[in-house]
Amino acid sequence: MSRSGTKIIPVLLSGGTGSRLWPLSRETYPKQLLSLTGTETLLQQSAKRASDPERFGRLMVVANAEHRFLIAEQLRTIRCEDAEIVLEPSGRNTAAAAAVAALLALKEHADPLVLLMPADHVVSDVDAFLAALDQAADAAATGSLLLFGIRPSAPSTAYGYIRTGDRLDPEGEVRKVDRFVEKPDLATAEDYLASGDYLWNSGIFLCPAKVLIDELTRFAPKVVEACRAAVQSATRDLDFLRLGREAFMTAPSISLDYAVMEHTDRAAIVPSDFAWTDVGSWSALWEIGEQDADGNVLSGEVIAEETSGSYIRGEGQLVATLGVKDLIVVATGDVVLVADREHDQDVKRIVERLKREGHESAIGSRRVHRPWGAYQCLHEGDRFQVKSITVNPGAKLSLQKHFHRAEHWVVVNGTALVTRDEEEILLRENESLFLPLGCVHRLANPGRLPLNLIEVQSGAYLGEDDIVRFEDDYARTEEVVVDIKGNPVARLIR
Repeated sequence: MSRSGTKIIPVLLSGGTGSRLWPLSRETYPKQLLSLTGTETLLQQSAKRASDPERFGRLMVVANAEHRFLIAEQLRTIRCEDAEIVLEPSGRNTAAAAAVAALLALKEHADPLVLLMPADHVVSDVDAFLAALDQAADAAATGSLLLFGIRPSAPSTAYGYIRTGDRLDPEGEVRKVDRFVEKPDLATAEDYLASGDYLWNSGIFLCPAKVLIDELTRFAPKVVEACRAAVQSATRDLDFLRLGREAFMTAPSISLDYAVMEHTDRAAIVPSDFAWTDVGSWSALWEIGEQDADGNVLSGEVIAEETSGSYIRGEGQLVATLGVKDLIVVATGDVVLVADREHDQDVKRIVERLKREGHESAIGSRRVHRPWGAYQCLHEGDRFQVKSITVNPGAKLSLQKHFHRAEHWVVVNGTALVTRDEEEILLRENESLFLPLGCVHRLANPGRLPLNLIEVQSGAYLGEDDIVRFEDDYARTEEVVVDIKGNPVARLIR
């Protein structure tokens, strides 16, 4: 509850792709799902900020449907299993996500406040954040739509700014919004900083749900119309709420700032000092990271000689630098990025080019995540492929068979329960099993620790679409694969 007694419903907006943090962040595994500033992911950190049961109601996450199992698993590991995960069929920007959250909150509560937070931001001082939230809640309870504005610590050109107006209450800190300003050039940002009248736009909102819907109806009626229909036609999919696709896709793609906040006379802003960053670039991680004596932030196995002012990250391999400065170097299993630190805002241009050229690294990496765990190709050649497979505790793959390949499984650690035709076989560390072509099989992890194994495939065709699935625990979307004559040959579950 807020100090005014109004229920606060925390909502994490998890639809972004974080292309400026490529190659670590990809569409299939975006930055909010990554551990960039500690052992917990940005999503987990955001969820924990809104976990106080005295202050908050049930957590809601509005997310890309493709990430649903990853999000659910990350929330489960921090004991947040009761969150409502709402699935968007496709991203329609923050106005639609906010409308959906407000409509759903109003179905459960009479007059709630919705706290809209991007799931991919870093807030270092949670106590200061909660203190700012209390100020915002008092103002929101009177009908204002609150933004959280960060007092700028530098003339940044990476953020949008908000010019503050008069105080809402002569005794308080909350101010009216005078105007919004796009990302400025350096000279303008310096003027903003010197004036003391401008705050960074954090993209965090606290709004009375009824007022938010009223103002959206006033300024962006098509958004509300589409979202109301999408909520009414929503269906349950396991533990997820899947919005009606046909209705939701008619919503205009527009931000909440553009749709409402720049037009309403109810916009107000809370000047805040809770050490915030939107992690919108590699240099942002360099700025908040622990810098060594040479101003370097090093992550992973790194050797930096005669190197200064650089962010260097190795994901599983040694990275060595010599005689360089002010660089971003990020090495993953399939990509190496080298960029001048002053140009890292343009990393998304590389991603856009890779998409145009059809390069798979623009979307995903070699490690492919699935509801049950993940797999990665280690080596492939003529008629064979070697993969590493990780199965989460208690999870299992679909019951399936292959037309064109046989498989050999070797358990590295953990315990595997294997179904092979009519048999059930328990495998432990260093034990193996052969699965001949055409056998019906399934892999499960009955243990409490992750199961890791090596899979050796051999056969004439090794594509992922050579699968006939008989059972699947995750209600994933099914696509029928046909041959050139139109005959069904496989069911591919995404």
